[in-house]
Amino acid sequence: MKMFKIYKKIRGKIFLFSVMVFVSFSSFSQNETLFEQGKELYKNGKYQQAINAWMKILDNGEHSAELYFNLGNAQYKLNHIGPSIYYYEKALQLSPNDQDIKNNLAFAENARIDSIEPLPQTVFSKWYQNISGVFTYNGWATLAVAFSVLFVALFLFYYFAFSEKRKRLLFVGSMFAGFLLVASLTMAFLTYGDYSRNQPAVIFASEIEVKTEPSMGSNVAFTLHEGTKVQILAQDGNWFRIGLADGKDGWIPATDLKQL
Repeated sequence: MKMFKIYKKIRGKIFLFSVMVFVSFSSFSQNETLFEQGKELYKNGKYQQAINAWMKILDNGEHSAELYFNLGNAQYKLNHIGPSIYYYEKALQLSPNDQDIKNNLAFAENARIDSIEPLPQTVFSKWYQNISGVFTYNGWATLAVAFSVLFVALFLFYYFAFSEKRKRLLFVGSMFAGFLLVASLTMAFLTYGDYSRNQPAVIFASEIEVKTEPSMGSNVAFTLHEGTKVQILAQDGNWFRIGLADGKDGWIPATDLKQL
């Protein structure tokens, strides 16, 4: 009897796994069909219909740089600058070194009305930006682990070495590995902090008055237009406090932008 119950449980799990595989395969097949339909519609100049087909893929939970890139192209063809920049940025998040995405994003950004001049950076800020961009915070953390292993290994070799010359070399090597360990660990914490604070968004409204306070009756600080990239600094109900690269900040309704 117990064996029969075990068999029924195993059979039930196999059946459930088979259903999950079938559903996953069906979903993948449907997304592939929608993607190809969208490409054909795009080739025929039916950009909105292509967008509708590709959006169904997003609704199914499928994301890819190629999908976002094509959505950006279709939105750009319809002269929807805000959505086109938004989808190019989404594509760039998934494929940061893709030159085609970068080129098309630059074209879309040239069509924006707002021209935001970033604040001048100090020498230290430029140096930090160049160094921190080499790896993500995960990459720096992995590097820190590697240097910690190297430090321990070199120190152990130094401790058990008999030759005076070899001990000196191993000690210098272990100290250098320790320095790199501290440096990479520091960069991991700093880049993780940057990642946590980074909340980019794109303005979707054709024109929006940025307020000094989170209310429609407050004074107008400045005006922004579709496609401008901003940073979300804070939230108060249905209002976001946004900041620009030139140091300006203010409040806008949450419905007038879309977070990346």
